[in-house]
Amino acid sequence: MLERLKEDVVRVAKKAQNAGLCKHKAGNVSIRDKETGYILITPSGVDREVLTPDQVCVLDGDLNVIEGGKPSSESLMHVECYKARPDIGAIVHTHSTMASAFACLNKPIPAFIFELFVFNLDHATIPVAPYALPGTTELAQNVANTVAKSDLVLMERHGTIAVGKDVDEAFENADYIEELAHIYYYILTLNNGKDTPCFTEEEFKEWKYPSQIKK
Repeated sequence: MLERLKEDVVRVAKKAQNAGLCKHKAGNVSIRDKETGYILITPSGVDREVLTPDQVCVLDGDLNVIEGGKPSSESLMHVECYKARPDIGAIVHTHSTMASAFACLNKPIPAFIFELFVFNLDHATIPVAPYALPGTTELAQNVANTVAKSDLVLMERHGTIAVGKDVDEAFENADYIEELAHIYYYILTLNNGKDTPCFTEEEFKEWKYPSQIKK
């Protein structure tokens, strides 16, 4: 069942581990199938290096296991995020180093670079979802409420979560959170701990595709 999507979950899970975004079996990847509504997610406790498509778990919206072994302990978080964002098709949750440091500080990353306008950011920041114990209903709801307002999210004292229309976009977004966190760290370091001027929601909304370019 859904073999191609299982292969996509494995491919991106390995890619995230090789990129250093998910180490020591941490983090998880999921895809929502458009036709069935089933959610395919990485299993619990399996090293990505040896992960195979037949180990990918298939769940319904009530967390019933349709196929596969023991799903990630964060499955409820993924399900609630999909409920909050009917437009998304995939989620990548990471424990990437620099972004996790800002998450542990409960410090949102402001929109210091204009490219962030494409990420549906509320209040022109990468927000922090409030802390709750991993795997709990409270954490799932905290993250889902935050994902409802942003494609990029820091999870307080935990890590990051990124969403996208498909699993490749979700991975790119997760990777971009880490890149932005590194840049922001350098800004604060070079500027003696002070923020650089940042963009506002209004500035993001004002941007339009250049009329001089003939499409």
